[in-house]
Amino acid sequence: MENIDIRKILELLPHRYPFLLVDKVISLEEGRITAVKNITFNEPQFTGHFQDYPIMPGVLMLEALAQTAGIYGYTKILTEEERPVKFMYFATINNVKFKSQVVPGDVLTMEVVVDRFNGTLLKVNAKAMVDGNIACSADLGLWLVDKSKMNWN
Repeated sequence: MENIDIRKILELLPHRYPFLLVDKVISLEEGRITAVKNITFNEPQFTGHFQDYPIMPGVLMLEALAQTAGIYGYTKILTEEERPVKFMYFATINNVKFKSQVVPGDVLTMEVVVDRFNGTLLKVNAKAMVDGNIACSADLGLWLVDKSKMNWN
């Protein structure tokens, strides 16, 4: 079991504020990762979603799950030498279910379990929870590509 703090997350993921949605990894083992996101009122999405009743947008819960899966990929699939030259993209979203709202003050716990990795596509089963209750679940895919083949134009 391995914990990863925000400094290491910043080394692994290309995301930055306001789009970095993982604060800490609390468990990392073969085939599984658990991370947390502290939901705070001062995040930009709460100025418009919704003003009088702020809830975390479902799409951001899915993004937080994908970032958690990305951390798994960068740490358990890629070698240290591959990390600077490879990139993971959000590729697929299937079987999404939203079960409860997430509001400021909540701690969102993301659990991601690897289904398979075929060399270019990481498939995972993911769920986001608050106090042990599922807020969102989905099957996700992340595509692994060489940065040299990416079109930045």
